[in-house]
Amino acid sequence: MTRTLYDKLWDSHVVAGGSGDTALLYIDRHLINEVSSPQAFEGLSLAGRAPWRARSSLAIADHNVPTIGRRHGIADPLSRAQVEALERHCRRYGITFLGTTDPRQGIEHVVGPEQGATLPGMTVVCGDSHTSTHGAFACLAFGIGTSEVEHVLATQTLRARRMRTMLVRIDGRLGPGVTAKDIILALIGRIGAGGATGHAIEYAGSAIAALSMEGRMTICNMSIEAGARVGMIAVDDATIAYLRDRPLAPQGRLWDQAEAYWRSLRSDPDARFDRVIAFDAAGVAPQVTWGTSPEMVVPVGGRIPDPDREPDAARRDSQRQALRYMALEPNTPIAAIPLDKVFIGSCTNGRIEDLRAAARVLRGRRKAASIRLAMVVPGSSQVKAQAEREGLDRVFTDAGFEWRESGCSMCMAMNADRLSPGERCASTSNRNFEGRQGSGGRTHLVSPAMAAAAAVAGRFVDVRRLLEDSP
Repeated sequence: MTRTLYDKLWDSHVVAGGSGDTALLYIDRHLINEVSSPQAFEGLSLAGRAPWRARSSLAIADHNVPTIGRRHGIADPLSRAQVEALERHCRRYGITFLGTTDPRQGIEHVVGPEQGATLPGMTVVCGDSHTSTHGAFACLAFGIGTSEVEHVLATQTLRARRMRTMLVRIDGRLGPGVTAKDIILALIGRIGAGGATGHAIEYAGSAIAALSMEGRMTICNMSIEAGARVGMIAVDDATIAYLRDRPLAPQGRLWDQAEAYWRSLRSDPDARFDRVIAFDAAGVAPQVTWGTSPEMVVPVGGRIPDPDREPDAARRDSQRQALRYMALEPNTPIAAIPLDKVFIGSCTNGRIEDLRAAARVLRGRRKAASIRLAMVVPGSSQVKAQAEREGLDRVFTDAGFEWRESGCSMCMAMNADRLSPGERCASTSNRNFEGRQGSGGRTHLVSPAMAAAAAVAGRFVDVRRLLEDSP
């Protein structure tokens, strides 16, 4: 029987109940953060249990850690208590903990692959929906709730329902200035925020194969915004090259054995999927969201849709509500939307490739005077160090950006990095829901290059024009 990549990963991790749609799966890697773990550890303690396999877990403080003045500690009492509790529990149970001053600290979905804690063929779970990021390494990776965090800690297993499979095949070549972020936003705009509900997406095609691992992580990361719980990409030479010599990757003979297995992690040539979507990468332009869902997106040269032309009543109402919240009018050109702030970072676009792309646009330029704050938050301390070795930090600061320490930051406004009511932001994060970056804040999702271009112009512009005129 031919099998998809999802089938292979599922079948190899079934502990019990594999004959039906629901099974008990073994979990290889458990990532833990300070926000979704306190109740789980408390439940574990009250039940008199200990983690079944503590060394499979990696704990990271990332969601609400400060990105300025971290050496002075965490000012917010709740945030400080959460991080201290995570450190205390990890010390008690022997779980590796990357705290705020650890040189390996960063966003968990950046640090996992960076450290080699994410390896092909694994099941990877975390109390965070964007765990799908790790599927870029041919992992079965998905977010879980707090009660499930406790269950994985106690048993190293998880009860899961089998998903339907979707193949998204993207062929052709991306144009200059068009990125993985634009691919995934274009896909979400095409199928809708619920278009992949109940499915595990596998991405394939020549355009996907041409992407770096950073780009592949961006695409798998935002599979959630398309309604899927899982996004994944088969192993190839790029996967192997990225993982070689990572701190937690196998070495020597074990590496050779692992690589031989990893290269089998792809769908069989004639595997059948429940749904197939295909499109040409050459037709994708830089994307900008205009509303309060990632599906509300148009090319940078487009206009805000008119809800009166939307035939579906539910979508029509949703668009009208979004326009009210975003204080925008139908048919407004995207290029006419002024901005207050720019945020470059997050588990979607906080890697070294993302910072290089933004710096390429900003080199020799400065942000517009109308931009009140432009900030760059590296996805990890190691990304920050690499960027500084390359001089990217000076490019950003010369352009008028603030250069911050690593963390989730303004992606979800769980620390001091947030929008004020009414402020409008070009953001490289993954969600533009109402209040996502701060109560009353208005978020437009873009790629790092597009965010940099918007900072220079004070509004949305086609980054391809700036790249043509780069000094």
